[in-house]
Parts: sequence; C-alpha cells; structure tokens
Amino acid sequence: MNTTVYGRPQNKCHSERNSCMNIGIIGSGNIGSTLARNLRALGHEVLIANSRGPSTLSAFAAETGVVAATPEQAAKEKDLVILAIPQLAVTDLPISVLQANSAVVVDAGNYYPARDGTVTKIEAGATDSEWIASVLGRPVIKAFNNILAASLARLGTADETRARIALSVAGDDPTAKQLVQSVIREMGFDAIDGGTLSDSWRQQPGTPGYCKDMSAPQLKAALASADRAEILRYRMEANEAAAPYLTPFKG
Repeated sequence: MNTTVYGRPQNKCHSERNSCMNIGIIGSGNIGSTLARNLRALGHEVLIANSRGPSTLSAFAAETGVVAATPEQAAKEKDLVILAIPQLAVTDLPISVLQANSAVVVDAGNYYPARDGTVTKIEAGATDSEWIASVLGRPVIKAFNNILAASLARLGTADETRARIALSVAGDDPTAKQLVQSVIREMGFDAIDGGTLSDSWRQQPGTPGYCKDMSAPQLKAALASADRAEILRYRMEANEAAAPYLTPFKG
C-alpha cells in the first residue's frame, strides 16, 4: 500500500540489489541532495528535510520524486537516517525521535571550526562522529563524508568489473556498517571498513584519504597512512582551505 507524506504519494520501491528501504535525509546541501537523488533513483523511499521547512524543497521533490518532509518525519524513517548537516546543527535535531528510532543513523558531515566554532570535546580528542553520537545519545555510523559531492553525483558505476571509487564506513556495529556498505555499493561505489567510530578520524578533513577519488586499495592505504599525531595539523590545513567557502553556523 502506498503511503502519503504532505499529500505526496510514495511510489513502490523497485530496488534490484537491496530490499526496499525507507530512508530519511536531514540536510539538503550538496551531499544531502545528491544522496536523496541517487537513492530515490534506485527506488528507495526517500524523505528529505532541512531547517527551512518542506516548502523550500517542493521543487526538488517534484524533480526527483523524493518527499519533502520535516526533520521529525525524516528522523522517523525505519531503515536509514542520514545526517548531512553542519556539525553544530546536530544540537537542533529532534533528538528524542532519533533515540526512539532503531534505524541506522549515518553522520555524513565534517567538523570545520571556521563554520562550527570550537567544539571542546573534538579539540580534546573525540572524533567528529563520537561527539555527534554523544549529543544524540545513540550510536552512529560515519560515511559519505570523504567524497566530493560532484564525484558522488557523477562517478558511480554499476559495472563492478571497472575500477570504482571507494568510500570508507566507520562505526561500532558490524551489521549497521554492512547495511551502509551495501547502499554505497548499490550506488555504484566500492565500500571499505574504516574501523570503529574512534578510528573515524582517519577519514576526517585533511587526512590522506579525505575528498580524493581513490580505489578501494588506494583508500585503504591512505587511511592506514594517516598519523594520529597529525590530527590537529590535518584539521587546521583543511579548515584554512575551506574557510573562504564556509558561512559561520548561527543555529
């Protein structure tokens, strides 16, 4: 039976490689909108939300077939909830809804002090996603953050015999990681295990594997080559490079 959100009927899922999933995406920037477009094209039921309200997403919804929703509605989706928002915007999420939901929650964002200000726990050594998990009070998976939106939009290929760009997936729940990896492969990319959530610093801004189009062997080598002692330097250099393009987050 078809369901309706804001009066728009959702179509029956026709995904061929994964079973049909109900996916909520919070954040409609470059990564969030690209993921929404790609996942809907694969036949999954996709809700997309932002902080400005569903009406601001009506044109995108009409174009792609995704459903414009509120953050609360997107946070209730039963299989996968993807957060593609500035670091500090996490504090504005419907946290109680996410805590009550058993769906896999994916952090696709990155911490940039030029936009987010100083987050004391991260500066003291927590990974970006460990801090988000602590704010939400529930586990998260780190994925979709180490690829440029343009690459995510255009460079996936269904031909598994060709060299494919790889994305890293980090987290503490093997089953949740496998689900996210299967989604990545369905989108036409390779997926590698990036370790635990505490290992996710290896795919944060400025590290050797960050925002580079690499094959799975290349990305594995890049993650392995990252030096924990250089985390602050990685962050500083990435922050300085990105600062001209970032708008300070004001909540």
